[in-house]
Amino acid sequence: MNLPKLSPVALATTAAVLLVAGVAVYFITRPAAPDASKAAAVKPALTVTTTVPETASLPVRLSANGNITAWQEAIIGSESNGLRLVKVMANVGDKVKAGQVLAVFSADSVQTEVAQARANLAEAEANAADAIANNARARTLENSGALSAQQIAQYATAEQSAKARVEAARAALDAQQLRGRQTQVLAPDNGVISAREATLGAVVGAGTELFRMIRGGRLEWRAEVTSYEVGRIKPGMVAQVTAASGAQIKGRVRMIAPSVDPQTRTALVYVDLPASAGLTPPTKAAEGAPGMALAGMFARGEFDLGATPALTIPQQALVIRDGFNYVFRVNPNNQVSQIKVQTGRLSGQRVEITSGLDANARLVASGAGFLNDGDVVRVNDTPPPTTAPATPAAPAPASVASAPAAAK
Repeated sequence: MNLPKLSPVALATTAAVLLVAGVAVYFITRPAAPDASKAAAVKPALTVTTTVPETASLPVRLSANGNITAWQEAIIGSESNGLRLVKVMANVGDKVKAGQVLAVFSADSVQTEVAQARANLAEAEANAADAIANNARARTLENSGALSAQQIAQYATAEQSAKARVEAARAALDAQQLRGRQTQVLAPDNGVISAREATLGAVVGAGTELFRMIRGGRLEWRAEVTSYEVGRIKPGMVAQVTAASGAQIKGRVRMIAPSVDPQTRTALVYVDLPASAGLTPPTKAAEGAPGMALAGMFARGEFDLGATPALTIPQQALVIRDGFNYVFRVNPNNQVSQIKVQTGRLSGQRVEITSGLDANARLVASGAGFLNDGDVVRVNDTPPPTTAPATPAAPAPASVASAPAAAK
């Protein structure tokens, strides 16, 4: 059979149609190229280590602020009136003992008055002796009728009056002697002088303040606690006090104020501080000894309320962003999820999580600060290999040739 002969134009047209059809079939049937964004998302963003929350017993502490004050401050004043100070034997910061002489007043005028009172007593005693003798003689004449009953009664009255004058003179002498003893100002108790108003040569009146003394050198911390928190504190609890000087002092709650300040709604908690935390002798104070707590200092402290169990995570697993706390949970497909949590107490390198976290969650322990929500990570929890210490090489054996030489 004879086929029709095609012209060159028809052949070229047919070839072009077949080429276009082949190219179309190729682009339709070829596999689609992978999306670049999806490929980048599948690639691990970071190699991390993981951790799980742990339950630990954390201490419960209550923070408070307050002032350090004297346990009791004694005011030492003058008992004499109108006497001149001739000696001042104590200064601020001195440690004194009960009965120690702190200051001395002039005793010249007092000694003169004592001598006068003693003379008055002697005169009264002489007059009393004469009155006693006269009364005794009058009694012997009572039955003879030489003296009337009125005269005899007068002698008895004179005797009683003379005895009374003796007692009055003796009391006046005791008063002057007491005034003489009051020329010495004595410490009423052991303690530390905290203030001095005594000035040498001054003439002071009775009741004038001369010294102030911290009894026993004892200090206390008066913590201000809110009405809500005061019920959690009990006498005998331990408190860790930090003074403004940096001194760390351990005290113990002595008592809680029975009332609350109606203006501030706070109650005072009195915490006894050890005597070693108080004032030091002037020689040590001049050296600037650290850790000194002084009355009037501001201090902050914490009351130890015991311990409670808590869910904790390593502090490095916590990420702070925009003022909130987050952790990154590793899902089974190694994709991380950003979870907002609430934190509580801090103990060493671990922090308490109070809400927002499952106890069985697997968390990113290191590198969490470089991750975002939805990132894929590579987990490497294998501990680094331990490098064995190098073994020192054994000394090389001596050569045979050197043996005879050593023997020689």
